[in-house]
Amino acid sequence: MTTASVHTTDVKTLPIMISLLVSAFLGMFSEMSLNVALGSLMKELSVSTTTVQWLTTGYMLVISILVPVSALLLQLFTTRQLFITALSLFTLGTLVAAISPSFAVLLMGRLIQAAGTGLLIPLMINTILLITPAEKRGSVMGLIGLIVMFAPAIAPTVAGLILQYLDWHWLFWVLIPFLILDIGFGCRSMQNVSEVRKIKIDFLSILLSTIGFGGLVYGLSSAGEGVDGWSHPTTIIALVTGLVVVILFVWRQLTMKEPMLDLRVLKYPMFSLGMVLVIITMLIIFSFLLLTPLYLQNGLKYSTYIIGLVLLPGGVLNGLISPVTGRLFDKFGPTRMVIPGMIIVAVTLWFFSRVTLTSTMPNIIILHCFLMIGVSMIMMPAQTNGLNQLPRRLYPHGTAVMNTVQQLAGAVGTALCVTTMNAGQRSYLAGLGTPGASELTNALIAGIQNSFTLGFDLAVIGLLMALLIKRAYSSQSE
Repeated sequence: MTTASVHTTDVKTLPIMISLLVSAFLGMFSEMSLNVALGSLMKELSVSTTTVQWLTTGYMLVISILVPVSALLLQLFTTRQLFITALSLFTLGTLVAAISPSFAVLLMGRLIQAAGTGLLIPLMINTILLITPAEKRGSVMGLIGLIVMFAPAIAPTVAGLILQYLDWHWLFWVLIPFLILDIGFGCRSMQNVSEVRKIKIDFLSILLSTIGFGGLVYGLSSAGEGVDGWSHPTTIIALVTGLVVVILFVWRQLTMKEPMLDLRVLKYPMFSLGMVLVIITMLIIFSFLLLTPLYLQNGLKYSTYIIGLVLLPGGVLNGLISPVTGRLFDKFGPTRMVIPGMIIVAVTLWFFSRVTLTSTMPNIIILHCFLMIGVSMIMMPAQTNGLNQLPRRLYPHGTAVMNTVQQLAGAVGTALCVTTMNAGQRSYLAGLGTPGASELTNALIAGIQNSFTLGFDLAVIGLLMALLIKRAYSSQSE
């Protein structure tokens, strides 16, 4: 039994888009701005590096658990119900974090925030698929790209200014008025555009999804924490458990008549190809986000404030160019966007793999800008083209699968980056005895070059895959 969705001609698209995009911007801003304050939090709350990292790891864990379940929630509840719930959870988490007197309360606030984000991201993409004609989705997804990249680009700079005059609580307090306004606006403007279905809830699938994907993300996050990350018993147990349970989850979904997460979306070739390209791009992005600050701070000895300024132009450019690439995708299709984008990314990473202690700031800024241009030509076009091939009934499942693999790719990218960097450092230091400060710095550069080389190799693989891409059309008759 289903409840009919609002007819597309009755939908006021602009107010819905404004509500979703503002929510996404505030969520991304909050997620990235706290990274600047981790050092201050360690001192003020008297916690270790491993402990404070739970503000990031815990956030990723909650999202990785909720996103696969979102395919079920998008069918059980209306658009308004999910939007108001997601934004209310995020606002509650922000308030808890703002008043938190201790690390435990702050972590609780972050986890509640993540619950809101984990619902909001799939809801936003699914809603856009429903209210936007296929021939215009590139432009709209480009706006999402603008938000997704612009918020993280300015978050460190704005957060730095806030922390210069106020304490870290204000990183959350400044969001509260905007969140309240967004909830009010959303309550008035959000329409029910999805189709609500009375389907059976498979609690075993939810349990398997939670343990499996949560275990993988936790294990990969642990593997990226140090030299012995992969061999640590906790990491091994988490990864093995997560992998085995995910296999059981996949088997159950493939054998159920009405699966919680319909993996038959993978039978659509452009969706599967788009997913692979998104995974490769996410691996590269997360590696870059870890490597570059290390290189600038520990290699070139720049301050965190200067690092923020160095990375700002590329992040802003990526956000501004995303709507342009979206419109070009609508006009020319994915081939003319994704293939040149992969070439730009590969060439840029080749240059990054040759950075040294004499590399100049202007060169780093220019390379970063080119990398971000290439990424904007790949991410949204590949994802949109893949989702375009799915019939309407599979939109929630395609959205959930695409967002789930992005979370896993982010964790894998961080772990691979740390592993290859450590391997490069050990290779450089082999046989040197007791290294001095300059040799340790050179070893760091060697490790960073090693990781960027891996990124280049991934980009070449992505380029070969991109040669297979073509414009996808949905068969709504299925």
